[in-house]
Amino acid sequence: MKKIFFFILIFIFLSAISFVIILSTFGIETNKFNNLISQKINDSDNNINIELSTIKFKIDLKELSLFLETKDPLLDYRKVKIPAKNLKVYINFLSIVKSDINIQKVNLQLNQLDLQNLKKLSFILKPSNLTSYLNNKVEKGKLNTEIEIYLNEDNLIENFIAKGSVVDLKAKVIDRIEIDKTNFTFFADQTDILLKNILSKNEFFEIYDGDLKLSLSPEISLQTNFKTVVEVENKANNYIDFFTKIESLRDINYLKAELNNFITLNFDKTYKVKKYNYRSSGKVLDMSFIFSKPFENTFLNKKVNQILLKDTKFEADFDLEKNKINFDGKYAFDEKNFLNFNFANIIKDNILKLKLNADYEEAINFDLINYHKPKGINANLSLDLKKEKNKIEFNEINYKEEKNSILIKNLIFHKKKFHSLDKISIKTYDNDEKNNDFTILFKKIISIKGNQFDARNLPKILNNKESENRFSNLNTQIDIDLSNIIAPVSEKIKNFKLIGKIENGKFSKISSKGDFGNNNFLDISMKNDKNNNKRYLEVYSDLTKPLLTEYSFFKGLTGGKLLYSSVIDKNSSNSKLKIENFKVINAPGMVKLLSLADLGGLADLAKGDGITFESLDITMEKSDEKLQINEILALGPSISVLMEGYQDVNVTSLRGTLIPAKTLNRMISKIPLIGDIVIPKEVGEGLFGISFKIKGPPGKTKTTINPIRTITPRFIQKIIDRNKKIK
Repeated sequence: MKKIFFFILIFIFLSAISFVIILSTFGIETNKFNNLISQKINDSDNNINIELSTIKFKIDLKELSLFLETKDPLLDYRKVKIPAKNLKVYINFLSIVKSDINIQKVNLQLNQLDLQNLKKLSFILKPSNLTSYLNNKVEKGKLNTEIEIYLNEDNLIENFIAKGSVVDLKAKVIDRIEIDKTNFTFFADQTDILLKNILSKNEFFEIYDGDLKLSLSPEISLQTNFKTVVEVENKANNYIDFFTKIESLRDINYLKAELNNFITLNFDKTYKVKKYNYRSSGKVLDMSFIFSKPFENTFLNKKVNQILLKDTKFEADFDLEKNKINFDGKYAFDEKNFLNFNFANIIKDNILKLKLNADYEEAINFDLINYHKPKGINANLSLDLKKEKNKIEFNEINYKEEKNSILIKNLIFHKKKFHSLDKISIKTYDNDEKNNDFTILFKKIISIKGNQFDARNLPKILNNKESENRFSNLNTQIDIDLSNIIAPVSEKIKNFKLIGKIENGKFSKISSKGDFGNNNFLDISMKNDKNNNKRYLEVYSDLTKPLLTEYSFFKGLTGGKLLYSSVIDKNSSNSKLKIENFKVINAPGMVKLLSLADLGGLADLAKGDGITFESLDITMEKSDEKLQINEILALGPSISVLMEGYQDVNVTSLRGTLIPAKTLNRMISKIPLIGDIVIPKEVGEGLFGISFKIKGPPGKTKTTINPIRTITPRFIQKIIDRNKKIK
């Protein structure tokens, strides 16, 4: 009996196993549930119509659940045919017994779907932006997908899961930018869409090892990270518009980089971006900027047409609150000399902060302090600045080159005009000899103190008129105390002291004194008359060349003492210059004039020891655009000259009279017989000198002469007045 019972149990067990095997593999065919399942699916969504062929009743061992399976069902949604490959309907077993089937889950596997055909179903997709993108941006691609739909006890859709892959996708990302040969796998449900293993190619970049997550609940957000290899060359025509619209990319001519990218986007209920973050890091292998307009600077000898980068680490972080970019690597202006640099830039709340540290080998000229760095010598520049609206703060500028150094602390400009600074410290060398060593402190007053200042280029700089006064906001007192000043023509000024006042960026009061040595001094004074808003300037110098070296008119002048006075108002000045007891040696213009006049002896004199003059008086008026020379009178034992004219940016025009002094003196001694002088009794006796004209653009003037037999009473009167003053 026990054996019979044992064999029955074994039979039942084996039968059950066989039944399970059959249900899990081949299944049991039936069409009993066809209409019932079709009706139940239609009840869950009346837009779905389905026709089922033979159904197999099977068991899913993984889920320990019974399901009904059919191949190639005829399925349409809103009268659009869906290419179904396989349909599984998971049911509650007890509901079968009760003849009231309860569907728990539907698994639908589709045939490969062309994305062009998917556009017909795009109206079912959410959000609407996704529908618009699919219809307008996607050009081609293939979709492999499997969908699981979960139903509640009332056979209504409760959730869904879609998974599969997209292959050979081609679509527009933004205008002019397309992706091609794109492949990825995906997983989606009611709350999230996940893309994995993203691979994509484009004409100038390749994406690999990419992931993307789109969260639909509780709010819409997107996160993605991917690696890219970027290579852009010569701005391919298809992408010119894209590059020119983005300012930071506008000048890129070539770029090759390997980058890791991370992007997050958060949307509001209308699918507008309310928050974003883009982070990128990696390496710029090669990069070149070719500027549409060459970059040039007063201090640089070379115009910069391009910048090249290579082997440079790159980091970027962008969001609604800040933009941050860091570079650390090598740069060059050509394809040979690469130097180290580090660049950090952050923009937050409309405030820009920038830090730069770079080596530099090109030539540099700081004319104001006569510092020149030749090309090929390495220097280092570090810069730390902050820009907010119209305000630029240079927290620190630090320049170093061997023994030379320039340090600037807290220099501030507002609306492109000087506002304030803390400190400037300068130490430079010229041919291994120190030529600058001084400090500028800006506190209650401006204090300039030091052992050495190279002022050889100062007259040239002061002579160059700036179109805008960048110091018009400056109102303060100034105190200068310099032990040594290197003046033009290598003169030295010892113990130079100046106290003064600056109003609206211009000196309104000066009292200064310096010592040239050998009992020769320089005195400068300025007073301000607020009643008539005029400034009165006087300069006295026992040496003339240091003050006149930049004026070509005085070329060849040596010796003498100088007195200059000027009345300056807002837009013009009236000035007088007087120089006494000087010589003119090897002055090309004077020699040419004498030679043209056939005054051979005087020409020889000009080439030798020089022509001696007892005095030179110049009266002139200067406005913004024009220098009007009312009179130039030079008197000497050998020759005298009277001139007048004007000079502007386009032309120099002078005319005058030149007379040998011997003839002139003989003429003046006969003043009572003025009629006999003006109208000579004998031919040739009245040939007193020449009249001349000098005219032309700067550097290209032409001189013409004309012999004269008489001179004007004005010239005679000038000689008489001069002789009276001497007596």
